[in-house]
Amino acid sequence: MKIAILSPVAWRTPPRRYGPWEQVASTVAEGLVEEGLQVTLFATGDSHTNGKLASVIPQGYEENRELDAKVCECLHISHLMERADQFDLVHNHFDFLPLTYSALISTPMVTTIHGFSSPRIIEVYKKYNSINYYVSISYANRAEQLNYVTNIYHGIDPGFFTYNPQPDEYLLYFGRIHQDKGTFEAIQIARQAGFPLIISGLIQDQQYFQEKVMPWLGDNIKYLGNANPAKRDFLLGNAKALIHPINFDEPFGLSVVEAMTCGTPVVAFNRGSMQELIVPQKTGFLVDNVHQAVEVIPDINLIERSACRNWALSQFSKNKMVQGYKKLFQQVLANKRGKVSQLV
Repeated sequence: MKIAILSPVAWRTPPRRYGPWEQVASTVAEGLVEEGLQVTLFATGDSHTNGKLASVIPQGYEENRELDAKVCECLHISHLMERADQFDLVHNHFDFLPLTYSALISTPMVTTIHGFSSPRIIEVYKKYNSINYYVSISYANRAEQLNYVTNIYHGIDPGFFTYNPQPDEYLLYFGRIHQDKGTFEAIQIARQAGFPLIISGLIQDQQYFQEKVMPWLGDNIKYLGNANPAKRDFLLGNAKALIHPINFDEPFGLSVVEAMTCGTPVVAFNRGSMQELIVPQKTGFLVDNVHQAVEVIPDINLIERSACRNWALSQFSKNKMVQGYKKLFQQVLANKRGKVSQLV
Protein backbone atom coordinates (compact mmCIF):
# COMPACT_ATOMS: atom_id res chain seq x y z
CA MET A 1 0.00 0.00 0.00
CA LYS A 2 1.47 3.34 -1.09
CA ILE A 3 0.27 6.22 1.06
CA ALA A 4 0.88 9.94 0.54
CA ILE A 5 0.50 11.95 3.74
CA LEU A 6 -0.06 15.67 3.27
CA SER A 7 1.18 17.64 6.27
CA PRO A 8 0.80 21.42 6.71
CA VAL A 9 3.83 23.62 6.01
CA ALA A 10 3.42 26.23 8.74
CA TRP A 11 5.99 24.34 10.80
CA ARG A 12 8.42 21.48 10.34
CA THR A 13 7.07 17.92 10.58
CA PRO A 14 7.43 16.87 13.37
CA PRO A 15 7.48 20.33 14.92
CA ARG A 16 10.40 21.57 16.96
CA ARG A 17 7.95 23.11 19.43
CA TYR A 18 4.45 24.16 18.41
CA GLY A 19 2.62 22.51 15.50
CA PRO A 20 -0.17 20.10 16.55
CA TRP A 21 -1.37 19.22 13.03
CA GLU A 22 2.21 18.59 11.93
CA GLN A 23 2.75 16.46 15.02
CA VAL A 24 -0.24 14.24 14.29
CA ALA A 25 0.72 13.89 10.61
CA SER A 26 4.20 12.81 11.70
CA THR A 27 2.92 10.30 14.24
CA VAL A 28 0.61 8.72 11.67
CA ALA A 29 3.35 8.61 9.03
CA GLU A 30 5.94 7.00 11.28
CA GLY A 31 3.44 4.51 12.64
CA LEU A 32 2.41 3.41 9.15
CA VAL A 33 6.07 3.03 8.16
CA GLU A 34 6.53 0.75 11.17
CA GLU A 35 3.53 -1.26 9.93
CA GLY A 36 5.35 -1.89 6.66
CA LEU A 37 3.44 0.54 4.44
CA GLN A 38 5.19 2.62 1.77
CA VAL A 39 4.72 6.17 3.06
CA THR A 40 5.69 9.42 1.40
CA LEU A 41 5.40 12.43 3.66
CA PHE A 42 4.74 15.72 1.89
CA ALA A 43 6.10 18.36 4.27
CA THR A 44 8.77 21.05 4.57
CA GLY A 45 12.27 20.28 3.34
CA ASP A 46 13.71 20.28 6.86
CA SER A 47 11.18 17.70 8.05
CA HIS A 48 12.14 14.20 9.19
CA THR A 49 10.58 10.84 8.42
CA ASN A 50 11.58 7.21 8.21
CA GLY A 51 9.52 7.03 5.03
CA LYS A 52 10.16 9.11 1.94
CA LEU A 53 10.13 12.90 2.20
CA ALA A 54 8.72 15.01 -0.64
CA SER A 55 9.07 18.76 -0.40
CA VAL A 56 9.13 21.96 -2.41
CA ILE A 57 8.99 24.32 0.60
CA PRO A 58 12.36 24.52 2.42
CA GLN A 59 11.05 25.65 5.81
CA GLY A 60 7.77 26.35 7.54
CA TYR A 61 6.44 29.79 6.74
CA GLU A 62 5.91 30.44 10.45
CA GLU A 63 9.62 29.77 10.99
CA ASN A 64 10.79 31.79 8.00
CA ARG A 65 8.68 34.92 7.69
CA GLU A 66 10.26 35.78 4.32
CA LEU A 67 8.08 33.06 2.81
CA ASP A 68 4.55 33.84 1.65
CA ALA A 69 2.09 31.48 3.35
CA LYS A 70 -0.41 31.26 0.48
CA VAL A 71 2.30 30.69 -2.11
CA CYS A 72 3.82 27.95 0.04
CA GLU A 73 0.46 26.27 0.49
CA CYS A 74 -0.37 26.32 -3.23
CA LEU A 75 3.02 24.99 -4.29
CA HIS A 76 2.98 22.34 -1.58
CA ILE A 77 -0.51 20.99 -2.24
CA SER A 78 -0.13 20.99 -6.02
CA HIS A 79 3.17 19.11 -5.65
CA LEU A 80 1.28 16.17 -4.18
CA MET A 81 -1.77 16.37 -6.41
CA GLU A 82 0.28 16.33 -9.61
CA ARG A 83 1.80 13.05 -8.36
CA ALA A 84 -1.42 11.60 -6.93
CA ASP A 85 -1.58 8.75 -9.45
CA GLN A 86 1.66 7.36 -7.97
CA PHE A 87 -0.15 6.49 -4.73
CA ASP A 88 -2.97 4.21 -3.65
CA LEU A 89 -4.35 6.76 -1.22
CA VAL A 90 -3.85 10.35 -0.09
CA HIS A 91 -4.21 11.17 3.60
CA ASN A 92 -4.91 14.87 3.98
CA HIS A 93 -4.02 16.75 7.19
CA PHE A 94 -4.14 20.12 5.45
CA ASP A 95 -7.70 21.27 6.10
CA PHE A 96 -10.13 22.10 3.28
CA LEU A 97 -8.00 23.45 0.42
CA PRO A 98 -6.79 20.03 -0.85
CA LEU A 99 -10.42 18.95 -1.21
CA THR A 100 -10.71 21.22 -4.24
CA TYR A 101 -8.40 18.82 -6.10
CA SER A 102 -10.20 15.63 -5.07
CA ALA A 103 -12.63 15.53 -8.01
CA LEU A 104 -9.72 15.98 -10.41
CA ILE A 105 -7.72 12.94 -9.27
CA SER A 106 -8.60 9.26 -9.26
CA THR A 107 -6.69 8.48 -6.06
CA PRO A 108 -9.03 8.31 -3.06
CA MET A 109 -8.51 10.92 -0.35
CA VAL A 110 -8.99 10.52 3.38
CA THR A 111 -9.24 13.84 5.21
CA THR A 112 -8.69 14.14 8.93
CA ILE A 113 -10.66 17.20 10.02
CA HIS A 114 -8.58 18.78 12.77
CA GLY A 115 -11.12 21.51 13.42
CA PHE A 116 -13.07 24.29 11.74
CA SER A 117 -11.35 27.67 11.75
CA SER A 118 -14.71 29.16 10.73
CA PRO A 119 -18.21 27.75 10.04
CA ARG A 120 -17.86 29.21 6.54
CA ILE A 121 -15.33 26.57 5.47
CA ILE A 122 -17.90 23.82 6.00
CA GLU A 123 -19.32 24.74 2.59
CA VAL A 124 -16.17 23.34 0.97
CA TYR A 125 -16.41 20.11 2.95
CA LYS A 126 -20.09 19.81 1.98
CA LYS A 127 -19.28 20.11 -1.72
CA TYR A 128 -17.03 17.04 -1.56
CA ASN A 129 -19.12 14.94 0.84
CA SER A 130 -19.83 12.27 -1.76
CA ILE A 131 -16.26 11.57 -2.88
CA ASN A 132 -14.21 12.15 0.27
CA TYR A 133 -13.65 10.12 3.40
CA TYR A 134 -13.94 12.40 6.41
CA VAL A 135 -12.47 11.43 9.78
CA SER A 136 -13.39 13.32 12.94
CA ILE A 137 -10.94 13.60 15.84
CA SER A 138 -13.75 13.77 18.41
CA TYR A 139 -17.50 13.37 18.27
CA ALA A 140 -17.85 16.85 19.73
CA ASN A 141 -16.19 18.32 16.66
CA ARG A 142 -18.56 16.90 14.06
CA ALA A 143 -20.59 19.13 11.74
CA GLU A 144 -24.04 17.71 11.12
CA GLN A 145 -23.88 18.62 7.42
CA LEU A 146 -20.94 16.28 6.78
CA ASN A 147 -20.68 12.56 6.18
CA TYR A 148 -18.05 10.94 8.40
CA VAL A 149 -16.72 7.44 7.91
CA THR A 150 -15.27 7.10 11.40
CA ASN A 151 -13.85 8.86 14.44
CA ILE A 152 -10.18 8.35 15.24
CA TYR A 153 -8.77 10.06 18.30
CA HIS A 154 -5.29 11.50 18.10
CA GLY A 155 -2.64 9.21 19.51
CA ILE A 156 0.75 10.00 20.96
CA ASP A 157 3.96 8.02 21.26
CA PRO A 158 4.27 7.14 24.97
CA GLY A 159 8.02 6.85 24.52
CA PHE A 160 8.21 10.66 24.47
CA PHE A 161 6.40 11.07 27.81
CA THR A 162 7.82 9.98 31.15
CA TYR A 163 5.52 8.70 33.89
CA ASN A 164 6.13 10.54 37.14
CA PRO A 165 4.34 9.29 40.29
CA GLN A 166 5.86 12.03 42.49
CA PRO A 167 5.29 15.47 40.97
CA ASP A 168 6.21 18.91 42.23
CA GLU A 169 3.69 21.33 43.72
CA TYR A 170 3.11 23.62 40.74
CA LEU A 171 0.16 23.88 38.39
CA LEU A 172 0.84 24.03 34.67
CA TYR A 173 -0.73 25.88 31.78
CA PHE A 174 0.54 24.41 28.52
CA GLY A 175 -0.75 25.73 25.22
CA ARG A 176 -1.15 28.72 22.97
CA ILE A 177 -1.19 32.06 24.75
CA HIS A 178 -4.60 33.18 23.54
CA GLN A 179 -8.05 34.04 24.86
CA ASP A 180 -9.43 30.80 23.39
CA LYS A 181 -7.10 28.71 25.52
CA GLY A 182 -7.74 30.59 28.76
CA THR A 183 -4.28 31.65 29.88
CA PHE A 184 -5.73 34.46 32.01
CA GLU A 185 -8.23 32.09 33.62
CA ALA A 186 -5.42 29.66 34.47
CA ILE A 187 -3.60 32.48 36.26
CA GLN A 188 -6.69 33.31 38.31
CA ILE A 189 -7.24 29.66 39.22
CA ALA A 190 -3.67 29.26 40.45
CA ARG A 191 -3.73 32.53 42.42
CA GLN A 192 -7.00 31.75 44.14
CA ALA A 193 -5.97 28.16 44.86
CA GLY A 194 -2.66 29.31 46.33
CA PHE A 195 -0.36 27.38 43.99
CA PRO A 196 2.49 28.51 41.76
CA LEU A 197 1.77 28.39 38.04
CA ILE A 198 4.10 27.69 35.17
CA ILE A 199 2.99 28.89 31.75
CA SER A 200 4.47 27.46 28.56
CA GLY A 201 3.34 27.93 25.00
CA LEU A 202 3.45 29.87 21.78
CA ILE A 203 2.41 33.51 22.14
CA GLN A 204 -0.25 33.62 19.45
CA ASP A 205 -1.80 36.93 20.54
CA GLN A 206 0.86 39.43 21.60
CA GLN A 207 -1.65 42.01 22.84
CA TYR A 208 -3.42 39.39 24.96
CA PHE A 209 -0.07 38.33 26.43
CA GLN A 210 0.88 41.91 27.29
CA GLU A 211 -2.47 42.85 28.79
CA LYS A 212 -3.69 39.61 30.39
CA VAL A 213 -0.53 37.67 31.25
CA MET A 214 2.49 39.92 31.74
CA PRO A 215 1.01 41.97 34.62
CA TRP A 216 0.70 38.81 36.71
CA LEU A 217 4.17 37.38 36.12
CA GLY A 218 6.41 37.13 39.16
CA ASP A 219 7.78 34.64 41.65
CA ASN A 220 4.66 32.46 41.67
CA ILE A 221 3.60 32.84 38.05
CA LYS A 222 6.29 32.24 35.45
CA TYR A 223 6.28 32.15 31.68
CA LEU A 224 8.95 29.78 30.34
CA GLY A 225 8.45 30.25 26.61
CA ASN A 226 7.52 27.73 23.95
CA ALA A 227 8.88 24.38 25.12
CA ASN A 228 10.68 21.81 22.96
CA PRO A 229 9.73 18.12 23.35
CA ALA A 230 12.20 17.41 26.18
CA LYS A 231 11.10 20.46 28.17
CA ARG A 232 7.45 19.62 27.45
CA ASP A 233 7.91 16.15 28.94
CA PHE A 234 9.61 17.59 32.02
CA LEU A 235 6.98 20.27 32.63
CA LEU A 236 4.00 17.97 32.08
CA GLY A 237 5.41 15.14 34.16
CA ASN A 238 6.40 17.26 37.14
CA ALA A 239 3.17 19.26 37.36
CA LYS A 240 0.66 18.63 40.12
CA ALA A 241 -2.05 19.18 37.51
CA LEU A 242 -2.58 20.64 34.07
CA ILE A 243 -5.00 23.57 34.08
CA HIS A 244 -6.95 23.73 30.82
CA PRO A 245 -9.63 26.46 31.10
CA ILE A 246 -10.57 26.71 27.43
CA ASN A 247 -12.96 29.38 26.17
CA PHE A 248 -13.91 27.59 22.95
CA ASP A 249 -15.16 24.17 21.91
CA GLU A 250 -11.78 22.55 21.43
CA PRO A 251 -11.79 19.71 18.84
CA PHE A 252 -9.11 17.79 20.73
CA GLY A 253 -6.48 18.61 23.33
CA LEU A 254 -3.09 17.06 22.72
CA SER A 255 -1.67 18.59 25.89
CA VAL A 256 -4.50 16.99 27.88
CA VAL A 257 -3.59 13.54 26.60
CA GLU A 258 0.13 14.19 26.95
CA ALA A 259 -0.30 15.28 30.57
CA MET A 260 -2.29 12.18 31.46
CA THR A 261 0.34 9.99 29.77
CA CYS A 262 2.83 11.45 32.25
CA GLY A 263 0.39 10.65 35.07
CA THR A 264 -0.71 14.25 35.51
CA PRO A 265 -4.42 14.93 36.15
CA VAL A 266 -6.22 17.64 34.19
CA VAL A 267 -8.64 20.31 35.37
CA ALA A 268 -10.48 21.52 32.28
CA PHE A 269 -13.46 23.66 31.43
CA ASN A 270 -16.19 21.33 30.20
CA ARG A 271 -16.29 22.37 26.55
CA GLY A 272 -15.73 20.68 23.21
CA SER A 273 -14.03 17.30 23.37
CA MET A 274 -13.09 17.41 27.07
CA GLN A 275 -15.82 14.95 28.06
CA GLU A 276 -14.29 12.44 25.65
CA LEU A 277 -10.75 12.87 26.95
CA ILE A 278 -11.14 13.15 30.71
CA VAL A 279 -12.78 10.69 33.11
CA PRO A 280 -14.17 12.87 35.92
CA GLN A 281 -12.73 12.11 39.36
CA LYS A 282 -10.45 9.44 37.83
CA THR A 283 -8.14 11.31 35.47
CA GLY A 284 -9.12 14.86 36.35
CA PHE A 285 -12.07 17.22 36.71
CA LEU A 286 -14.51 18.92 34.36
CA VAL A 287 -15.66 22.32 35.60
CA ASP A 288 -17.59 25.26 34.21
CA ASN A 289 -15.71 28.27 35.55
CA VAL A 290 -12.78 29.58 37.56
CA HIS A 291 -14.59 29.23 40.89
CA GLN A 292 -15.36 25.56 40.33
CA ALA A 293 -11.80 24.90 39.21
CA VAL A 294 -10.44 26.43 42.41
CA GLU A 295 -12.78 24.25 44.46
CA VAL A 296 -11.48 20.99 42.97
CA ILE A 297 -7.77 21.77 43.25
CA PRO A 298 -7.53 20.18 46.75
CA ASP A 299 -9.08 16.98 45.34
CA ILE A 300 -6.23 16.51 42.87
CA ASN A 301 -4.46 14.51 45.55
CA LEU A 302 -7.26 11.93 45.36
CA ILE A 303 -6.46 11.15 41.73
CA GLU A 304 -4.19 8.15 41.15
CA ARG A 305 -1.57 9.22 38.67
CA SER A 306 -1.21 5.63 37.44
CA ALA A 307 -4.90 5.71 36.46
CA CYS A 308 -4.25 8.81 34.35
CA ARG A 309 -1.45 7.10 32.46
CA ASN A 310 -3.33 3.83 32.01
CA TRP A 311 -6.37 5.66 30.60
CA ALA A 312 -4.25 7.66 28.17
CA LEU A 313 -2.34 4.59 26.98
CA SER A 314 -5.53 2.61 26.45
CA GLN A 315 -7.39 5.30 24.52
CA PHE A 316 -4.91 7.71 22.94
CA SER A 317 -1.81 5.77 21.99
CA LYS A 318 0.08 6.02 18.74
CA ASN A 319 -0.58 2.35 18.06
CA LYS A 320 -4.35 2.63 18.50
CA MET A 321 -4.51 5.63 16.18
CA VAL A 322 -2.33 4.01 13.54
CA GLN A 323 -4.33 0.78 13.60
CA GLY A 324 -7.50 2.82 13.15
CA TYR A 325 -6.13 4.55 10.07
CA LYS A 326 -4.69 1.35 8.66
CA LYS A 327 -8.06 -0.38 8.92
CA LEU A 328 -9.80 2.60 7.33
CA PHE A 329 -7.31 2.77 4.46
CA GLN A 330 -7.87 -0.91 3.71
CA GLN A 331 -11.63 -0.37 3.58
CA VAL A 332 -11.31 2.71 1.41
CA LEU A 333 -9.18 0.85 -1.12
CA ALA A 334 -11.66 -2.01 -1.14
CA ASN A 335 -14.48 0.43 -1.92
CA LYS A 336 -12.65 2.98 -4.08
CA ARG A 337 -15.10 5.84 -4.71
CA GLY A 338 -17.91 4.12 -2.86
CA LYS A 339 -18.61 5.29 0.68
CA VAL A 340 -17.20 3.24 3.51
CA SER A 341 -19.75 2.01 6.03
CA GLN A 342 -19.70 3.68 9.40
CA LEU A 343 -17.08 2.04 11.59
CA VAL A 344 -18.13 3.46 14.94
